[in-house]
Amino acid sequence: MFRTSTAKRFSSHLNPETVIPQADLPGLKKEEVKVEIEDDRVLQISGEMMFEKEDNNDTCHRLERSSGKFSRRFRLPENVKMDEVKASMENGVLTVTIPKLQAKNSETRSILISG
Repeated sequence: MFRTSTAKRFSSHLNPETVIPQADLPGLKKEEVKVEIEDDRVLQISGEMMFEKEDNNDTCHRLERSSGKFSRRFRLPENVKMDEVKASMENGVLTVTIPKLQAKNSETRSILISG
């Protein structure tokens, strides 16, 4: 019997400008994957994979089907631009790019001491 795994590999990369979650989703098309962001800064990647294999020869006809759903949630940091999130899928790898807010430069100010 043919089996497919619904366990997907996820990773997340951070740099000073962006947060980049990635998911390895071999065999899936971008139409089969959903990327959502909830109000409380939670990124959810979900989908469903369906597989069908048919062998047809002189002695037997065999049809195997399998399917499975997956879902993964990531809490995003507070310093991200929620309205500028982008996603792309290439060669079975989903990449979500989330820009960070510009960090404020800290300023040092002298305080006059009275007395």
